[in-house]
Amino acid sequence: MKQSYQISVSARSTYIPDQSDESVSRYVFAYTVTIRNIGAMPAQLLSRHWVITDGNNHVQEVRGPGVVGEQPLLAPGEQFEYTSGTALATPVGTMRGTYQMVAEDGTPFDAEIPEFTLSVPRVLH
Repeated sequence: MKQSYQISVSARSTYIPDQSDESVSRYVFAYTVTIRNIGAMPAQLLSRHWVITDGNNHVQEVRGPGVVGEQPLLAPGEQFEYTSGTALATPVGTMRGTYQMVAEDGTPFDAEIPEFTLSVPRVLH
């Protein structure tokens, strides 16, 4: 039997050099997240919890309602994609977390955001 509540999350990141300032250890990244309902029941994203870790193992947690000001409702087979950003004090770090969701039947559940890497591309000489 297909799990009723099943959300697939994937993310990719990009370094934004023109917003970064390496001389003051500010590295800015954009990330694009795709949230897909692969379950059998509509579900709405209510809030997010990010765990952002830089190369010095400094951890920053971010919680808040929705994503980019929205709380998308995803029917089975639908997806929602958005782009946001973050800044790190190191050229490499990671992000992971969860989206707090609620299914159409009122059941709350978490959708895991698999860890992904934020990294300044290596400069080849």
